[in-house]
Amino acid sequence: MARKPADQSVSREDILLAAADVLQRNGYDATTMKDIAAAVNLTAASLYHHFRNKDALLLAVLEAGLETVLNQIEPIAYSSLPSAEKLHQMIHAHVIGLTENTAIGASMVFEIRSLMGAKEPPINASAADHQAYQDFVQRRATFFERRDQFENLFRIVVREGIEKRSFRAVDVGIFTKTMLGAHNWVGVWYKPDGRLSGQQIAELIAETLLRSLKPE
Repeated sequence: MARKPADQSVSREDILLAAADVLQRNGYDATTMKDIAAAVNLTAASLYHHFRNKDALLLAVLEAGLETVLNQIEPIAYSSLPSAEKLHQMIHAHVIGLTENTAIGASMVFEIRSLMGAKEPPINASAADHQAYQDFVQRRATFFERRDQFENLFRIVVREGIEKRSFRAVDVGIFTKTMLGAHNWVGVWYKPDGRLSGQQIAELIAETLLRSLKPE
């Protein structure tokens, strides 16, 4: 089958999902733009029309995953629901999102170091290459700021529950990082054909974490 040119027949979302799948199978270092292009039936040259390089494509994968879950969780965190119900819904939304797209979830766990390892172009590279790298560095910094905002939503709700005596006193930072670490690994070990569905896993995790916060 002939490969497609860089036209409108392959969407940005198609490319990002394919890239996440290939990264999950091969890892960042072993993945090439040619591998990702083949997954969406594009030529490598056509893929470069969409994304300048593999670093930019990885960042786009992570940005898309983060923005999706932020859009789901932020309204819950700032709602008028009781703290326990807020946290329950936030945990549920995050875990379900990870089970629905394990490839992006796995990238969030394994490819952050690759994102930080992006190399600056050599000094004799073109001005366009240097500018592209500076743009990438700024976008990467924004991604980490948004990731911190995501974590902070959980901190806000846990702290609110403690202040209202709905939750027992805990170290908010440690509890939140432990909770989100447990969530993120669901994207690594979850299997769609496993013993429990994503919904069941999300409910069990929410129940366990909320039980640990019950006042003594």
